[in-house]
Amino acid sequence: MSKSPVTVIGLGPMGAKMAETFLKNGRPTTVWNRTASKAAPLVEQGATLAATPADALGASELIVISQTDYPAMYDSLGGETDALKGRVLVNLSSGSPDELRRADAWAAERGAELLTGGIMVPPPGIGRPGSYVFYSGVETTLDRHREALLELGDATFVGTDPGLSMLYYQAQLYLFWSTLTSYMHAVALVGSAGVSAEQFRPFAATTVSSLAGDGPMGFLRIVTEHIDAGLTTDDPNALRMQAVGADHVIEASREAGIDTTGPTALRNLFWRAVDEGYGGGGLSSVIEAIRNPAP
Repeated sequence: MSKSPVTVIGLGPMGAKMAETFLKNGRPTTVWNRTASKAAPLVEQGATLAATPADALGASELIVISQTDYPAMYDSLGGETDALKGRVLVNLSSGSPDELRRADAWAAERGAELLTGGIMVPPPGIGRPGSYVFYSGVETTLDRHREALLELGDATFVGTDPGLSMLYYQAQLYLFWSTLTSYMHAVALVGSAGVSAEQFRPFAATTVSSLAGDGPMGFLRIVTEHIDAGLTTDDPNALRMQAVGADHVIEASREAGIDTTGPTALRNLFWRAVDEGYGGGGLSSVIEAIRNPAP
């Protein structure tokens, strides 16, 4: 049986790779981009270039959108009221959760369904083992098109709130960026004494592995249990002691002549939690300062 067609709107690095992935899987693929010349390599691979947004919408029920942001969707498709009816818009562009919720209402007003998503790999990883996408919206709509969307990566449904996929997406990005940026700071710190990044990497790898492990030193698991079970105010590894340690990281960074922006932000967060009465608890107590930002 032939596969159902798909339309890809937006042919930046992500969108182009999505269209290429659909084509390699033998799926009829129509493409449209505000700069039509970007479609040329995909047309050579068998894609159909739509002349207008209306033609792009008319070619498929499933419309996968990968543009700079959500306003780009409004600019591209906002005038196609009739063509939007009955379409499933899978928008994998980045935005804020509230922006995605507004987009869901915008699509519904035009007779379309919106699935919001956050794709958790860079363009080369799309469709490869380990790639996955967070989706939110109507689960039966996702199920109806799951076969096609699985060609991009594992499809993880996180809830009916249209903004939830972006909350997961942004949370994962923050975790990824902050972990690697902390590693860069650590490399710069030891590098001030002539230690190479490769010399330090095995020790960093041990720390990162211990964070995710299930053993007695699995700190991610330990912090998760503390947060979900309720924080204590009496911990032998008290937050106050760790806040003092954060002061020392800043001193060491200054002595090394490297930037202190990241460590200072971390130290300030620790001390604010201490000042709010959580100094006797463990590191998990910092979440109270995060949940209740300073005025």
